[in-house]
Amino acid sequence: MTGRSLRTARLTLDPVSWRDMDDIARLKADGGAFAMMLGGVRNRQQAEAEMASDVACWAKHGAGMFAVRENGKLVGITGVHERPDGRGMALRFSIYPWAGGRGLAREAAAAALRQAHASGLQRVIAIARETNIASRKVLGGIGMHVVEQFDRDGHEMLVFESVSSSADI
Repeated sequence: MTGRSLRTARLTLDPVSWRDMDDIARLKADGGAFAMMLGGVRNRQQAEAEMASDVACWAKHGAGMFAVRENGKLVGITGVHERPDGRGMALRFSIYPWAGGRGLAREAAAAALRQAHASGLQRVIAIARETNIASRKVLGGIGMHVVEQFDRDGHEMLVFESVSSSADI
C-alpha cells in the first residue's frame, strides 16, 4: 500500500518514490538543509538506502515520507519514519534554506502529521536540538509539545509529541 498525495494552500506532498531519487539525493547532500538531521548530510548511497526504507515504511504503516513541491519544484521533504533508536514513529521535515522563512515547513509538516494520525498512528514524536529554534517553532506551531529531553553527542535534544485519540481520527 502506498500513500496518496496531499495538497495544501501552496504545496503538493507526494509519497516519496524512486522517481524522486535525484531530487531527494540533492536535498540530503545540502548542508543547509540536512546538517541538523540525525546522521547529517547524506551521500548518494546513504540517500538510496533511506529511500528503500521510506518506501517500505509506506507499505508497512500506510504513512511515511513525502516529497514536498511548490509549483512543481522540490522544496523539501516531510513525513514520518521509524526512529532507529526505537522511540517510535517520528515526524521529520527538511526544506532548502532558499525556501525558508515563508512557513512552508510548518504547512508541510502539519499536513504530514494530520495524515499520520489519519492513517492510524495515535502517537507521533519529533526530535529537535534545543538550539534549533526554527524546528522548535515549527513543531510547536503544529501543536506538538515537549515531553522529554536527552543528550546526544553533547547536544541537548527535545522530544516533541502529538497524540491523537481515536475520536480525533
